Amino acid sequence: MQTPAFRSATPADIDALVALVTSAYRGDASRAGWTTEADLLDGSRIEPDVLRADLARPRSRVLLAEADGGLQACAHVADEDGAGYFGMFAVRPGLQGGGLGKQLLAECERIARDEWQLPVMRMTVIDVRAELIAFYERRGYRRTGEFKPFPYGDTRFGQPKRDDLRFEVLEKPLHAEATA
Repeated sequence: MQTPAFRSATPADIDALVALVTSAYRGDASRAGWTTEADLLDGSRIEPDVLRADLARPRSRVLLAEADGGLQACAHVADEDGAGYFGMFAVRPGLQGGGLGKQLLAECERIARDEWQLPVMRMTVIDVRAELIAFYERRGYRRTGEFKPFPYGDTRFGQPKRDDLRFEVLEKPLHAEATA
C-alpha cells in the first residue's frame, strides 16, 4: 500500500463516504475487519444529510485518506465547545490492522492541535467495544468515566440489537506540555 494522501471531503464524496463507513461497521462485509458493529447494530451508520451538515460547519472537516487510486479511510474532526472531536472513523475492512488508521488519527489530532489550537481531543465509543477502546488507549486516550445514552429510536444511528448500549467519552491531551 502506498503512503496515503489526505484531503478534505467535498459534497461530491458523500456517496463514497456512506459506502465506506457502512462497509467498515455494518453487515457481513464489515466482518472482514475488526471494527465491525454487526453484532450490535443493523441499519445505517451515517446518513448523507448528516455528512452534508458536517461538511458545511465551520471548523469541521471530514478527512479522507486516499491511496492506490481510491478512498481507503475517513474520519470526522471538528471543534466542539473548544475541544477537538474525532468520529466517523472508518478504514476499508481489508486494510484494517495495517497502520492506516493510526496515520489518519494522528493527522486529525494534528489538525485539532496545530491548526485549531485545541487542548484536547474527545470521542465517544460504544462502551461494550472493549477492543476498540483498548486501541484508543494505546494511542494515549483515557476513559473519562462520562457516559452518554445511545439514541434508541433514532434510526440515523442504526437499529440496535441490544438494549444495553451507551457511549463512553474518551479524551486525550493534545499539547506536549499537557502530555509530558
